[in-house]
Amino acid sequence: MSMKRLKISLVLVFCALSAWPVQAKVIGTFGKVYSIAEPDALAEIEQRARSINWQSILDKEKPEDFRPSNLVALPRASHDRSFLVDVTYTLEFDVPDGRGGVLYPRGYSFNPLDYVPFNQTLVILDGDDPDQLAWLQHSSFLNDSNAMILLTRGAFSTVGERLGRAIFYADRRILERFNLAAVPSIVTRRGRLMEVKEIEVPISRSAAQ
Repeated sequence: MSMKRLKISLVLVFCALSAWPVQAKVIGTFGKVYSIAEPDALAEIEQRARSINWQSILDKEKPEDFRPSNLVALPRASHDRSFLVDVTYTLEFDVPDGRGGVLYPRGYSFNPLDYVPFNQTLVILDGDDPDQLAWLQHSSFLNDSNAMILLTRGAFSTVGERLGRAIFYADRRILERFNLAAVPSIVTRRGRLMEVKEIEVPISRSAAQ
C-alpha cells in the first residue's frame, strides 16, 4: 500500500469512528476531509480567541447549569439484556485519488475495528437518576481508568463532582451508533463487533414514594 493510500485509509477509519467518544471528547460529525489551515490562519484564530472575554461568558452561562441541547433521554432498562452491534461504516461520498480518479467510491464499506484498537468501556446512564448514580458508585467502573462515563441527562459538573471524575455526554449520534435504547448501558468491544449490555437498576424506596 502506498503512503498516500495509507493516509487516506487512516482518514476513513477516523471518519467511521468519529461518532465515538475518544481521547476525552465526543466527536460525531461525518463529512468531507479538508486540508489543514495555514499557520497564519491558525495564528489569526488564536488571536481572536484571546480577544474574547471568556470570564464574562462563563459568568453568563453557569457551567453547572450547562446541558447540551441535543441530548436524548432514554428510559430505565426494565431488565438485563445484551446484544451485539456491527459498526461497519459505509462511505457517503467518493474519496478521490488525486489523479482524477476515485480511490474509495461512495458505498464502500469497512469495519474500523479491523484497523484501530478500541479498549475503552463506555458506561451510559441518566445523570438525573439518583439510583443509577448510586449503582455506578458501587460498581467497578468508577475506578476503571478505561471506563468512560457518558450522560444522557444531568449536569456534568454536578455529577462529576459527586463521582469525583471526568464526565461526558452521549448525544443522539452516539445513541444511534450503538443502538442504545435504555440506561444504564455498558458498551465494550467483542472482536469485530461491539456488545451492549443493559442493566436493570432497582428503584429505591425514596424514588418510588
